[in-house]
Amino acid sequence: MNKDVRLSALAEFLVSHRARLQPVDVGLPAGTRRRTPGLRREEVAQLAGVSTTWYTWLEQGREITVSPQVLECVAAALRLNEDERHYLFALASEQPSQTASAGASETGAMPPSLHILLTELASCPAIVSDRRCQIVGWNDAAAAVFMEFDQVPPEERNLIWLLFTRKEFRALAANWYEFVCGFLAIFRYYYGRYVGDPWYGEFIARLSEQNPDFLSIWNRNDVSPAPEVFIEFRHAKAGKMLFDLSSLQVQGPTDLRISVYTPSPGSDTAAKLGLAMKRRQS
Repeated sequence: MNKDVRLSALAEFLVSHRARLQPVDVGLPAGTRRRTPGLRREEVAQLAGVSTTWYTWLEQGREITVSPQVLECVAAALRLNEDERHYLFALASEQPSQTASAGASETGAMPPSLHILLTELASCPAIVSDRRCQIVGWNDAAAAVFMEFDQVPPEERNLIWLLFTRKEFRALAANWYEFVCGFLAIFRYYYGRYVGDPWYGEFIARLSEQNPDFLSIWNRNDVSPAPEVFIEFRHAKAGKMLFDLSSLQVQGPTDLRISVYTPSPGSDTAAKLGLAMKRRQS
């Protein structure tokens, strides 16, 4: 991500989160009628203990000196959680973090141990993805529920790309909007963490041209490495299926994530999944 893109992302993030807050949320009087939603810039500046001019420049994405102490004050004023705070710091830094620059040129390859784990998780759909949300591994249960990933061109085998370009995914998720919001929050978490990787900007531009819906949801600026996502699928052959999603970070330098969809207790999802897998094998 070059400097201009980074500062533009910072500006969008600040504007988005300022718009989410109302004066009553931060102990300020409501005042006169507001033309725009959320707090005013001068109110955020007041809460952060900085000048309105300085905060305005920060929100406009200008190249200014920003200290960690002042950023902490801005994060507190905007009521950012820990993940959002890390994202703010990553975008406001003049240089990419060591974590970002160290792995910016390569994505992770799946180690043999994860192949074994995917096989053992036979009754739970499981997908392994890297820091770009590129799908690098899956098990038979995932193929039965989602799609035959090996029939998807490798360059399109990206979870975010598939969510916005394949009708199968939109039809599968009963709550498609909430479903994709959760995964975009994960994608933005990586986007902020790897600010030195230009791949993200290129990918966002391509997907924005492919599907306008992507940009409108992306601009929510949600950030989370493990959001709570309610999973309700309407499988074409198996019908309604309910899953609990566990997203686990794989320790090591490759920054892989394994997402395991466990059939919800008390539902008939496990039985339906078994039938779907048998149909796939026949």
